[in-house]
Amino acid sequence: MKISVRFTLLLLLGSVPPSESTDYQQTFPQDIYAVLRETTASLVQLKADMRLLLTQVRQVAFSASLVNTSYSVVGPSATDITLIFKFVVTNIGNAYNSTTGVFTAPVRGAYNFEWTVGANGGTSGAVLVKNSANVFLAYEQVAGFMSSSKAVALFLEVGDVVFVRVFVNSVVFDNLNHHTTFSGHLLFPM
Repeated sequence: MKISVRFTLLLLLGSVPPSESTDYQQTFPQDIYAVLRETTASLVQLKADMRLLLTQVRQVAFSASLVNTSYSVVGPSATDITLIFKFVVTNIGNAYNSTTGVFTAPVRGAYNFEWTVGANGGTSGAVLVKNSANVFLAYEQVAGFMSSSKAVALFLEVGDVVFVRVFVNSVVFDNLNHHTTFSGHLLFPM
């Protein structure tokens, strides 16, 4: 087998005129190993840079409650009210805005959100909103204290917003025990 391959190569090389064979020759540096070392070093650096970028993008998580130490009741109101969770425990990636109460997706992917609303008598209802669409409602109608929780996985594009809104005529309660909360995190980018 080796003889036939060598013979075929010799025939092919012998069939190319000398004037044409030099046109396709490439010049290589004297020290090919130095070039390979430089290329390997560049690839290692690019890989490290990509790992850092992916790590930064994937780190998105927040958790907040309405208040830190005081007592707060939101509602009842004749209109829906966006809850602004002021006491931020975690905000990795800074995607949650504690001034507006809105989470803005920094990366396209699947996210998980949880919200809990506390009620101290009456009706308590809060809906998770994606952009302008109501997603799921946490609702409770009680004589004493109760809370209601929900969770959902959502696909978000970059710039999509998610927030919690109190329904018309509903009341939400919070104090230093953090009964009313809003949390979310990136499950995985897509």
